[in-house]
Amino acid sequence: MSVPEEEERLLPLAQRWPRASKFLLSGCAATVAELATFPLDLTKTRLQMQGEAALARLGDSARESAPYRGMVRTALGIVQEEGFLKLWQGVTPAIYRHIVYSGGRMVTYEHLREVVFGKSEDKHYPLWKSVIGGMMAGVVGQFLANPTDLVKVQMQMEGKRKLEGKPLRFRGVHHAFAKILSEGGIRGLWAGWVPNIQRAALVNMGDLTTYDTVKHYLVLNTPLEDNIMTHGLSSLCSGLVASILGTPADVIKSRIMNQPRDKQGRGLLYKSSTDCLVQAVQGEGFMSLYKGFLPSWLRMQSGWITQGYPMRPGTEFSRRFES
Repeated sequence: MSVPEEEERLLPLAQRWPRASKFLLSGCAATVAELATFPLDLTKTRLQMQGEAALARLGDSARESAPYRGMVRTALGIVQEEGFLKLWQGVTPAIYRHIVYSGGRMVTYEHLREVVFGKSEDKHYPLWKSVIGGMMAGVVGQFLANPTDLVKVQMQMEGKRKLEGKPLRFRGVHHAFAKILSEGGIRGLWAGWVPNIQRAALVNMGDLTTYDTVKHYLVLNTPLEDNIMTHGLSSLCSGLVASILGTPADVIKSRIMNQPRDKQGRGLLYKSSTDCLVQAVQGEGFMSLYKGFLPSWLRMQSGWITQGYPMRPGTEFSRRFES
C-alpha cells in the first residue's frame, strides 16, 4: 500500500467521503425533523382540501357541506375522529421523499457550484450564484421526488375518505406506488410535478435571498454577532417569505395530486395547474390559495431552526443552502 493510500485510510470517514457523510448527516437530520413536524404537514394538506369548489361538479356533497376548520381544530379533529397516530399517516413516503430530494438536490448543487458557476477569484461564492444554484437544485430534487410526494398527499387524505364513507385507495405505501403505476403508468407518478417544482424554486429563492439579506443587515447594523440568535431571526424571516411565495403552488400541487382519476389515470377535476388555479380563485376566492399557510410556515420554521444552525460549517453568508 502506497503512502498516500495509507494516509487516506487513516483519515476520519467524514474527510474520506465528504459528500457521502454530508448526505447521510443531512438525511438523518431531515428524517428526525420530518417525524417531529409531520403532524403540521398532515394538517396543512387537510386544510388545503377544505371547501374545494371543483368537487361540486362531481356532486360530492359530503365534502362540500363539511364545516371549515382552522389549524388547531383540524389537528384536534384528526385525533378525536381518527386517532392520535393518524397524525403521522403518510410519514413513510415523506421520509422516502427526503432521501430522494436531499440526494438529488445536494448532488445538483455541488455540481453547479464546483463545475458550472465556480467561485470568484477571492474564493467567495456570491449570493446570486447561491440563489440560482439553490433554485435549480431544488427543482431537480423535487422533480425526482415527485412520486413520493404524490403518494404522501394521497395517503394523508385516506383518513378523511374513511370518515366520508368512501373506500380506501391503498393498503400501504408500496401498494400505493404499484396501483398508481398500473393505472397511470410512469406519467401517473409525476402528476402535479409542474406546481411541485414551481413551489421548490419559489421556496428556495425566498429562503436563500431573505436569510442572507436579513443576516447581513443584522450583523452589520445591530450589536448582534453571527451566532444562533441571528440565525434564528434570519430563519424566522426567510421562512415567512418562503411560505408566502410557495403556498399557492403547494395548494395547487396538493389538489392536483389528490383529485379523483379515471381508469387511464387522467384527472377528473383539473386539466392543468392553471385550470386548478382559476377554479380555486373563482370558486373560493383568492385567499383559498393560502389555505394551510400557518402550519406550512410553522413547519418550515421548526425544521430550519433545528436543522440549520448546528449543521452550518462556517459563518460566512450565502452558505445556508449547504446546510
